[in-house]
Amino acid sequence: MEGAQDEFCCHGCELAWTIIHGAGLQRYYDERTSFAPRPQPARFSWEAVPVQTAPDGTANAKLMIDGLRCASCVWVTERVLERMPGVCDATVSYATGRTTLRWDPNRVNLPALAGTISSLGYRPRLLGEESSPDRELLPRVGVATFAAMNIMLVSVSLYAGWFSSMEPRFVVLLQWASLALATPVALWAADPFYKGAWGGLKNGVLHMDVPIAIAIVVLYVHGFVATLTHRDAYLDSLAMLVALLLAGRMLESRGRRRAAEAATALAATAPATARRRTEGGVETIATAELRVGDLVDVGSGQEVPADGELVEGGALVMRSMVTGEATPVAAGPGDKLLAGSLVEDGAVTLRVEQTGADTMLGRMASDVRAAADRGIGVTSADRMAPWFTAATLTIAIATFLWWWMAEGVGQGIITSVAVLVVACPCALALARPLGAVAGLGAAARRGLMVRSADPLLSMANIDLAALDKTGTVTEGALEVVDACNEAIRIASGLERYSVHPAATAILSEANRRRIPISRATNVSEVAGEGISGLVDDRRWKLRRGDAGSVQLESDEGEIHTIRMGDTLRADTPAAIRSLEALGVEVVLLSGDHVEVANGIANAAGITRVFAEFDPQQKRRWIHERRSEGRKVLFAGDGLNDGPGIAEADVGIAMGTGAASSVLVADGVIAGGSLKALLAGIRAARACHHTIRVNEIRSIVYNVTAVAAAVLGFVNPLVAAVLMPLSSGVVIWSASRIESRVAQAEAA
Repeated sequence: MEGAQDEFCCHGCELAWTIIHGAGLQRYYDERTSFAPRPQPARFSWEAVPVQTAPDGTANAKLMIDGLRCASCVWVTERVLERMPGVCDATVSYATGRTTLRWDPNRVNLPALAGTISSLGYRPRLLGEESSPDRELLPRVGVATFAAMNIMLVSVSLYAGWFSSMEPRFVVLLQWASLALATPVALWAADPFYKGAWGGLKNGVLHMDVPIAIAIVVLYVHGFVATLTHRDAYLDSLAMLVALLLAGRMLESRGRRRAAEAATALAATAPATARRRTEGGVETIATAELRVGDLVDVGSGQEVPADGELVEGGALVMRSMVTGEATPVAAGPGDKLLAGSLVEDGAVTLRVEQTGADTMLGRMASDVRAAADRGIGVTSADRMAPWFTAATLTIAIATFLWWWMAEGVGQGIITSVAVLVVACPCALALARPLGAVAGLGAAARRGLMVRSADPLLSMANIDLAALDKTGTVTEGALEVVDACNEAIRIASGLERYSVHPAATAILSEANRRRIPISRATNVSEVAGEGISGLVDDRRWKLRRGDAGSVQLESDEGEIHTIRMGDTLRADTPAAIRSLEALGVEVVLLSGDHVEVANGIANAAGITRVFAEFDPQQKRRWIHERRSEGRKVLFAGDGLNDGPGIAEADVGIAMGTGAASSVLVADGVIAGGSLKALLAGIRAARACHHTIRVNEIRSIVYNVTAVAAAVLGFVNPLVAAVLMPLSSGVVIWSASRIESRVAQAEAA
């Protein structure tokens, strides 16, 4: 209003009035006939979400699902989605909450799929959209906890009144106060349980929230009737039950997110900034601004910001966070450095070759996230959860009838509610997915990226490891193994501009030995024959010699031999010994000549060698061993290793190997060290042990707890404490997998 009667309900209205009057629009208030409508919040439209279309015409998308409480929730969601007409595949990851959907766009669309997920009581959302499970549960936990504490104080007063002969009017007052406090708990705080139960029943599945919702409703109705008839209402048990279950759900959600982070977060990340060379000096920029070809300075104690080639300087580099190597390695010009590696001593200049998500570190993180998002195959525990729920309801009804006839309706209600609450198939269903996710993280931090949980768990049973030679047991590149300094000096002068693999090896050896590279003139290179030129005014010719060597000859008849070979990886013998100590037989499969393969095998400590094998022979050999009942792991890096990797129970590719091998492999070794295989087997066995122990614990818990509740030894309050604790033990046990692997490494 204007004039002397101007009054404002808030600063916002006063600001609006000031703006309108400042613009000379006072007539707005005279001409309006009603208050301006309040803006309505925009509703999210799933129809506007872009989806990807595959070559076969199917559509696919990835979403996040909030509210998943256990592996049986995942099982129910996948089954309901896959039963929808037009849905080709639905995979839900309990570890990350991501779902991967593939469907026929002519029969169903994304809004219908999202609606089905919502009808189950979960919240679908876009990837990257902020999730707030704690903000949704925390107020309900607060209300339920506040009510439970106050109802318990009231109950203490009532119990004390039994001994002090409290006046009836005060007893009634306190009973109604308890009911008033319990009502918002039963009608609002417990709403997530009602939604979950109703969503499951609507879709024809027995959700684990069904017995919990029934228990809450029964307790509240019993408390309401008991208050009217002035009997013990047990409303403190109701409030505490809801408070504990909600708190357990919130803590379980946090534990699940930590498990996902352990699987998807690598121990090292690229630094946030980098020191890039410019024409005028050095500038500090964000790592994201680096481009291929940039020159970057990295000093002692700093992390390498991108993948690239060392072009100047030398250093001791610790690569354990990326490749799993436990000791620093010397790096000089021509060596490759990986993002996340730590320069322990020295200073280097790096020419950037890969940045951001294209670095080895970025690909590792991407691979592990993809592995964590993959669904785990349906297990007996998943199939058992709905039947377990049905059995729980049946036992609860029978318990109610028994105690009703024996002790009355009040005791029948209390014992049946205890049965409904204490039973927990979630702990049984959680054992495998949480254990597998923790194992994926443990293996990834040691350089082995396994693409899904199933092959990781299969590694626990591996008893035969077949290894390719070149690039797997060996470095996979020519190196000089024997030559005098003079031969290297002359040969490097001839080869300084050549791109032949032998030339690269000779030049690298000259740099390693710090031999000045001679200047050659009149150089002539003929493919298949060799290279010749003048060095120190003498004509020299470098040509292929015997197997594994090149011959350097002068016109005067002087001859030098430079022996070359594919050298063994430094940590291969130790890795082979450790694998055999775990009971895994190691064999070498190679396409090289028998003499070469035997030489490498002897140096590595491998006793069984199969040489001159072509790709199909490798595949057949692996197939025959599997037919004999052996559990075979095959590791290789070349294009010819693809068939063997695909045939093995578990196929592992070297991260620097052929793309086709990487694509068909179950896992990828990031840094080239065979110690990653050892870490993978240890992680798999730790997973297998933890899962087995957790399943046994869950079965024992459910049988014991339900039997105790049926016999009347467990009241609803104790049941509410035991149920989340059973799941908490599973989460805690899964988190111990990392320490188990570390202990095995230290042993």
